[in-house]
Amino acid sequence: MDFKNAQELLELCKKENCPISSIMKKRECILSETTEEAITAQMDHSLKIMRESVASPIQSPKKSIGGLIGGEAQLVDHHRRSGNSICGSVLSRAIAYSMAVLETNTTMGLIVAAPTAGSSGVLPGLLLALQEEYHLSDTVVIDALFNAGAIGYLAMRNATVAGAVGGCQAEVGVASAMAASAAVELMGGTPEQCLHAAVSVLMNFLGLVCDPIGGLVECPCQGRNAAGVAVALTGAELALSGVKQLIPFDEMLQTMYQVGKQIPPGLRETALGGCAATPAGKKLGCSICHK
Repeated sequence: MDFKNAQELLELCKKENCPISSIMKKRECILSETTEEAITAQMDHSLKIMRESVASPIQSPKKSIGGLIGGEAQLVDHHRRSGNSICGSVLSRAIAYSMAVLETNTTMGLIVAAPTAGSSGVLPGLLLALQEEYHLSDTVVIDALFNAGAIGYLAMRNATVAGAVGGCQAEVGVASAMAASAAVELMGGTPEQCLHAAVSVLMNFLGLVCDPIGGLVECPCQGRNAAGVAVALTGAELALSGVKQLIPFDEMLQTMYQVGKQIPPGLRETALGGCAATPAGKKLGCSICHK
């Protein structure tokens, strides 16, 4: 049940007549020499952590260690509840939830790196929003997380998920590809549609730099997680509508990796360029250093 690339994953799905999540679960059982019940329990534990990391900042906001964020998720959630959101129920929830996870992370709370701490809000943000909107069970959400795990595994095996290596396209970009694929399976899509959604996301995040102000995973990271759920939701919508991408997932992943290596070092998590190098960014970075 092991697979080295997306093409092999699709072939296994076709051979076994099952979704991506089933292949990933079988793979994990074999490699870990454990039962499906055991790995499902582990994923259920991760889902519980995700849910708590979303809920806590919305209920009781806290200022981040660097002082750059804190309370934004609650503001967005209040706006959604007021009935004035222009994004619709799913996206407005997902935006608030994704931002909440980043607040949890930056206040030393417990999060699930999916695939990294800096991009940890996208996957739970979108999946929990869909779960609430469509009244889905934890069982199907856990399956969607296994689907996301397969996409993340492919990215880590064949490219990178590190901002220091590939820019933010490798962090928020891959997280959003994971979320898009998971959302498609969650909503009844095929394995092929899952990968079309993931390709759409990688394509639209291609070249995104990593430029944290003050070197902290706070700003613009929180906002990019919010943008990530929007791009992921768009990719999932396109795929579920029957829109196909012209570039295969494996080729798109390699392109992302190559582009990442071409991004200048100053734009790969060093806080030497981009938002971090603006006058306002430098001033904020200095104030953090002097604390």
